[in-house]
Amino acid sequence: MPRHGRKYREAAALIEAERRYPLGEAAELLPKLSISRFDGTVEAHLRLGIDPRHADQLVRGTVVLPHGTGRSTRVIVFAQGEKAQEALRAGADDVGSEDLVKKIDGGWFDFDVAIATPDMMGMVGRLGKKLGPRGLMPNPKSGTVTFDIERAVGEIKSGRIEFKVDRAGIVHVPVGRASFTPDQLRANVAALVDAVNRSKPSGAKGTFMRTLTLAPTMGPGVRVDIPSALAAASA
Repeated sequence: MPRHGRKYREAAALIEAERRYPLGEAAELLPKLSISRFDGTVEAHLRLGIDPRHADQLVRGTVVLPHGTGRSTRVIVFAQGEKAQEALRAGADDVGSEDLVKKIDGGWFDFDVAIATPDMMGMVGRLGKKLGPRGLMPNPKSGTVTFDIERAVGEIKSGRIEFKVDRAGIVHVPVGRASFTPDQLRANVAALVDAVNRSKPSGAKGTFMRTLTLAPTMGPGVRVDIPSALAAASA
């Protein structure tokens, strides 16, 4: 019995398994590799030459993708007074303080990103056990604890994503949709690679970015030549 279905095998036949493709060629291939009937997400999987068990080798940051992720991001903001009004003007999907904390404490998690002004963190901190495991806790390192609410909401709505290395030393992030043009995918991946490269920790030794694979939600992945992605970022 074959491990994969016919459509997957046909898509996989388009790729030379051991080849590392220039970013432009990989971006041209990706729409052909998606076998789902829906518009699948394209994810980047970047394996880094670090040991995430050491604090001086952690990699974390944010990047604004030039063409966004292809999906709307639901943003909530913990703020009060003028900052709450600023959040509403910026397009936040829900804004509140104690009322919003109680809503989430009651089991509501219909949002993708939570932002808080620094003065609200004492109140928001009560939700740590609920938001933390879901990756939704506001954090200064990801730019989601800030008084600059308009900029934060605007960037997230326009395509800002957070990247963070996992326990295996790999960064997994969405970089677009299968329906994106090759130019859009190329620009988004180049922006991500550049941001991760700039986040190289002082404790990293040897080759920092080891492999980069782009893959649709359903379908085989294609390995990308990292120097070509870095070159695209600096072009």
